Amino acid sequence: MAEVVLHIYDVTNSGSDKTNSTILQINKIFKDGIGLGGIFHSAVQVYGDDEWSFGFCEQGSGVFSCPSGKNPMYTYRESIVLGTTHCSIFKVNQILRELSREWPGYSYDLLSKNCNHFCDELCERLGVPKLPGWVNRFAHAGDAAMEVAGNTAERFRQAKTEIVSASKVAYRFLVGVTSNAIASPASPENSDTGTPRFQAAWFKNLITTGAKPSSSSDFENKEEDVRQNQQPHEEPPLQQNSRTWQST
Repeated sequence: MAEVVLHIYDVTNSGSDKTNSTILQINKIFKDGIGLGGIFHSAVQVYGDDEWSFGFCEQGSGVFSCPSGKNPMYTYRESIVLGTTHCSIFKVNQILRELSREWPGYSYDLLSKNCNHFCDELCERLGVPKLPGWVNRFAHAGDAAMEVAGNTAERFRQAKTEIVSASKVAYRFLVGVTSNAIASPASPENSDTGTPRFQAAWFKNLITTGAKPSSSSDFENKEEDVRQNQQPHEEPPLQQNSRTWQST
């Protein structure tokens, strides 16, 4: 059994005194002032005087160790005892070797795979509680925001694709209806139902109402209307006007 200690640093490795000072102020306000969180580096100490953490490198593992509380790249803040592990020193060494292979330096990501995520993973394998929420809250919030933005963009892309597909289907359907409307007259056996005039009337109805007849009776009713419209209308006889017009 061994005590597991979390060491926390303010991230002050920007290379700019002004930026480092700003980060310290952010951490002071959001962590010390309201307990929300901040911008922190963390490392885990177990069995011995070294702490273990994770960072970016182009080649090889991103897992590294240094004397506890003395990482020269950051400003030391505090340490928290997370609990006691029941893993033997041999088991801990095995866990660290596995993590070294699973966490290459090039996979480092500030929001989704940083030093705090590594410490969470190490603590889970050691069987102790994970980091306090405030340590990595800013990264979690940023990662969530990126995910929401990505999902929103994906939804827009899917919606655009669906609209384009639906438009193509509608276009092909309307083109087919138009082709039927201008086709040659139907056979004598069914000359009325296939007349261009009837099909043109149905097509006009489709455009104006957005729906085609739903049953065969609707077709028959519309067909009867067309027949009636095709019949010649007799003009009523002219009535002689008894009024006499006088020329001027």
